[in-house]
Formats: sequence, structure tokens, C-alpha cells
Amino acid sequence: MRVFGLIGFPLTHSFSKKYFTEKFENEHIPDCVYELFEVETLRRINFDKLKADNPEVAGFNVTIPHKQNILPLLDRFDSSASLVGAVNVVKKEGEEWVGYNSDYYGFMESLQRFLPTDFKGIKALVLGTGGASKAVEAALHTLDIPYSLVSRTAISGIQNPVLGYDELTSAIIENHQLIINTSPLGMYPNIDTCPALPYQSITSNHFLFDLLYNPAETLFLKKGKAQGAKTQFGLEMLHLQAEKAWEIWNQ
Repeated sequence: MRVFGLIGFPLTHSFSKKYFTEKFENEHIPDCVYELFEVETLRRINFDKLKADNPEVAGFNVTIPHKQNILPLLDRFDSSASLVGAVNVVKKEGEEWVGYNSDYYGFMESLQRFLPTDFKGIKALVLGTGGASKAVEAALHTLDIPYSLVSRTAISGIQNPVLGYDELTSAIIENHQLIINTSPLGMYPNIDTCPALPYQSITSNHFLFDLLYNPAETLFLKKGKAQGAKTQFGLEMLHLQAEKAWEIWNQ
């Protein structure tokens, strides 16, 4: 029996267990199960205990708040994890536990499907600077899409300055056709929240991508669509990163 699972906290609304359980059933994949490992504080002692208590574990997914907490607990990293600076897939390779990042692949593939074929010259605003933004930043860098970060608190004097929401003018919105929400604003059950943007400046030339998948249309996307923007939510990315995780575990 091969055991896979998800490490994170909380895991009340986990996508992964349902997805992989259905995958194993629908694709007739034998001797595989997917479990939830809810860990509030991830340290060496409880990570080692989790592995010892589950000797058949072949790999983990990792979700908030542990995508960076897990870094010092692993033996080495794939180039994807090194590029992003965060891990959401762990694979047991012999006696080593190796970190990967499939969010990077999932987002990049979904974004390329969403944008027009010729997207050169487009600039992006990345809303949020948490763990989820790191895979987005890495993918944008790979695709050679210039971007600016936006957060509740502006940060200047660093290599990549962070804009505050209160600094977003109409001119900035007009100059950034791609707007990506990596923050939890608008996620169920808080569906009446959204990033504080000057939505009246969004036009039919804009592309709004929300990493959230529940609900399927966040208030952020609704407001953008009302202005004529093209919109995309995060379910496709989630499926793509899950399939990449499965590929990693089986390569």
C-alpha cells in the first residue's frame, strides 16, 4: 500500500483528499490511499513522528501555513522548489525526503492557457506577498512578464518594492493588464471581500486571475467581469498542480 497525504492547518475544506481519492477510483489505481495530516505547528520532532507513524507514506502535499516551514526539515530540493523558495510536494526518494513545487507548474500552465498567444509586453500586478505569491512570481519570471507586488503595507528600499493598495492609481491599473490575486480575500466563507482596487479603471483589455477556487467566481472576478475583463479562477491551476504532484511521485 502506498500512502500519500496533505500536511497543513486547518484542513477542513481540503481539495486534495477528494481529488486523489476519486482519481485512484476512476483510474483504477490500486493500493493507494490519500490521508489528511493536520499539523498546526510543523517542527522536526512532529515531522519525524508523522513519518515514523506512517511508514508507508511515499509522498506528501504541503499547504498553508507550512510551504516554507517545511524547508529546513527536508534533505534536498528540486530546482522548482529552489526557484520558488517554497515546497508543496514532498517525495520519499530512498532514505531522503525531497521538496518540489508543483504550484509553479500549475500556475504557469493555466496562465499560458488563459492569456492570448502573443502576450509579450503585458505587465502584471500580483496581489499579496504570502506563500502563494512565490510560485506566481517564479512563473512570471520564467515567462518574462514584468510584475509589481501589492500588499496592505507598502515596502520601499528593496530590490522589488511592494506597493500599498492605497497607492494604486488608475494609471497603474491601466499599465498592468494582468492582475493576479494570491491573497485569501474573497475565499469562502468570506465571499463578500475583495482586494481594494480602483475597479472602475479595469477595462476589456485586462486579464484577472484569482488563485482561489471556492467560490468559482470571487467578488474580485465579478467586479472585473462587470468592467469587461477576461477572468479565470484557480480550479484549473489546482488540477494541474495535483497532476504534476502525481507525476513527481511516480517518476
